[in-house]
Amino acid sequence: MMTPPPPPPVQPHALLVSTPFQGHINPLMRLGRRLAAKGVLVTFTTALRAAVRVEEDGDGDGHERAGFRFERLRGGGLWEPEDPRFSDAGDMARHVEAAGPAALKELIRREAEAGRPVTCVVTNAFVPWALRVAGEMGLPCGMLWIQSCALLSVYYHYVHSLAAFPEPDGDASGRSLLAIPGLPDLAMDDLRPLLIYASDQDMWREMLFADLSVIREKVSWVFVSTFDELEHEAVAALSEHLPVIPVGPLIKPEIGEIDGSSGDDGCIAWLNAQAPRSVVFVAFGSLVKTGDDETAEIAAGLASMGRPFLWVMRDDNRAVLFQGTLDGVTAATLCDRGKVVPWCRQAHVLAHGAIGCFVTHCGWNSTTEALAAGVPVVAYPRWSDQNINAKFLVDVYRLGVRAPTPVTREALHLSIEEVMSGPEAGAMGLRAASWKERARAALADGGSSDHGVQAFVDQIK
Repeated sequence: MMTPPPPPPVQPHALLVSTPFQGHINPLMRLGRRLAAKGVLVTFTTALRAAVRVEEDGDGDGHERAGFRFERLRGGGLWEPEDPRFSDAGDMARHVEAAGPAALKELIRREAEAGRPVTCVVTNAFVPWALRVAGEMGLPCGMLWIQSCALLSVYYHYVHSLAAFPEPDGDASGRSLLAIPGLPDLAMDDLRPLLIYASDQDMWREMLFADLSVIREKVSWVFVSTFDELEHEAVAALSEHLPVIPVGPLIKPEIGEIDGSSGDDGCIAWLNAQAPRSVVFVAFGSLVKTGDDETAEIAAGLASMGRPFLWVMRDDNRAVLFQGTLDGVTAATLCDRGKVVPWCRQAHVLAHGAIGCFVTHCGWNSTTEALAAGVPVVAYPRWSDQNINAKFLVDVYRLGVRAPTPVTREALHLSIEEVMSGPEAGAMGLRAASWKERARAALADGGSSDHGVQAFVDQIK
């Protein structure tokens, strides 16, 4: 009697659970697509409002493309997509935390009944309830950290009382130094904008610290949107405490991501008409609003330098600019010398050969996009992790200069000229080009980040 062949191995199935915000959804989707490319069945889920936006970009509920599926979190009292309360980020986060656990448990059960049992759950930060659900259902859990490994180390050392953090009001000079293994010394001015010093009642602080307080016990894999060559010392030091896996940079645009706009206002066509490395690109992210006086100084600085520029400006700032004159600078004058747009595909713009300098708020996505594109920077940080990122860009990687806050037209002009044509401009450009190659190598087959993703896949097979 012939022995029946063994059943085929069950395909590993990773369930990715995202907080419903664009800046968190896209990196987790990118990680998911890399897992799917290595043979893992990936199901991505988030709250209904964000889910509908992703579906509108091409991935419907239950649809599978190359091993990547999408399922809505539904039931459990979750709001309908058109609910106006979704317009407030705090309301949305509180609601999903309350209604999400029941919906996630139901989704995991549905997947098992459909013959697709979940092997592991991967979340991003600010979803502590998903960690709890995974633990209750006996599933190993991973977490994707979408900021720098340095910042994760700062928060981890604070939450677990592993370093002596300065008191926020104890150093008027802002120069007291914090020493954390694997990081340069950090001053109070670097730390002050972080959630460490937010109110104990701050919702985001509470959710983040809930994640980090149990990360050692409940998280089997800590994915970080960085690469080993970029933060080798920070990764090595934090790996003494956590199972850190660099998987970045997670910046390549993917099908089905939320873009926030359907076009680019002709940015690429305009850049095609500019000389190589001639354009100053100015973008401060979707969350940073500059005041009227600050907008006027930036406008005057750009208008005075005689270089082409592309300035991404929020609608509320654009309204001020186009209503009339900002201290002698008109919209017409600006548009004669550059291009002002409400939105662009930032990674695509940075990769264009016409870009010679990036004036940036130093959010982590912008930081890694600049590195991966090989573009020197004028750092203009404002809040959150941006001061620390600026410190690395300017002091550690030596890829640019830091503009004063608040910036003046003269200071902006001088900073841009220093990066574009100053004595160190050539060296900055060479270092930036080197980082571009290192980022590309990390993602290539067998590169450091590719190796980390493959090691995880091998563990869950």
